[in-house]
Amino acid sequence: MKATKKYRLWFVVLGAWTAQLLLVLDYTYCQSSFYRGKTIRIVQGSPAGGTGDLRVKTTIPFLQKYIPGNPLIVNEYMDGAGGRKAANYLYRLPRSDGLTIGSPGSTFVPSAVLGETGISYDIDKFTYLGSNSGQTNYVLFTRKEAGLDTLEKLLAATGVRFGAHSVGHSVYVRNRVFAWVLGLKDPKFVTGYSGPELLQAIRQGEFDAQAYNSDIFVQRLKEWVEKKLMHFHVVDEIPRGYRFPYPAFDSLPGLDKFVNNARKRKVVDMHRNFTLIGSPFILPPGTPKEQIEILSEAMRKTFRDPEFASSFKKLTSADPTPLFPEEQAKAIKEIPRDPETVDVFKQISGGGPLPPSQ
Repeated sequence: MKATKKYRLWFVVLGAWTAQLLLVLDYTYCQSSFYRGKTIRIVQGSPAGGTGDLRVKTTIPFLQKYIPGNPLIVNEYMDGAGGRKAANYLYRLPRSDGLTIGSPGSTFVPSAVLGETGISYDIDKFTYLGSNSGQTNYVLFTRKEAGLDTLEKLLAATGVRFGAHSVGHSVYVRNRVFAWVLGLKDPKFVTGYSGPELLQAIRQGEFDAQAYNSDIFVQRLKEWVEKKLMHFHVVDEIPRGYRFPYPAFDSLPGLDKFVNNARKRKVVDMHRNFTLIGSPFILPPGTPKEQIEILSEAMRKTFRDPEFASSFKKLTSADPTPLFPEEQAKAIKEIPRDPETVDVFKQISGGGPLPPSQ
């Protein structure tokens, strides 16, 4: 009798385990069967051949690897209006079936928050899949010949000249944020340079100051540090608390040390989160939950794959600093959007005088 009960219990356990296994296998099969033989489009807001395109192309083979069913993934270019054209298209997409991923670029979120023209999308209704570049540090430095070898001298100087591409460009805005937060006296902003020209122009004395990504001093400009051709002053940590592993900058103060009021706090948070979100991969509104889960997990696995890091560096000459889907969604949600902060940031981004920082 006891043996019979024992066997009955065993069959109950075995039956429950089998049922659970069948559910898992069925779920796995459903995941795999949806994308098998399908084609996913990645709609890009940047032209072919640029840095943004290279980052997407590096990601594609790994997404194919980790999406169950291994679908074909193709690029579709829809550049124009700083990513707004692609974002508008994705937002109005009549059929969101999980076969379209967007990569509108790094400016489509700031454009919406700042109320730029030509916006017909709501950033809060997209699903965010993360980006392959998010964490970074920007280091403010001055050329040796300017004589600003200490932070105290920089803060006391008048008319420090910064170089940038054009009014509104991310480099221009970054320089203006540093100058505004530090309270520099009557800073000047010299525009009209390309990226490579900026490197030459500061060496030639055409301007005095600049803020670059920390990793550039490891990969391309190590000589500037080792031979003390530049003086380094302040680091902007993105996200707050993150430091690029480079001992030469460990002792530099963070930009947050100079954030001494709520106005500065909100502006710095806005600028920091605009940068942190990188160039997001997004899904159109209405994408089914099942496909969101599949694609989000595929992106997480992509970013964790060591081969992705080496492939990314080989193609883009930079290390990936991934931002995962949930981190990206959080960063976007936390961007300040009150009218005062928006107005101050637009003044900083524009071509007029910097607004009062107090």
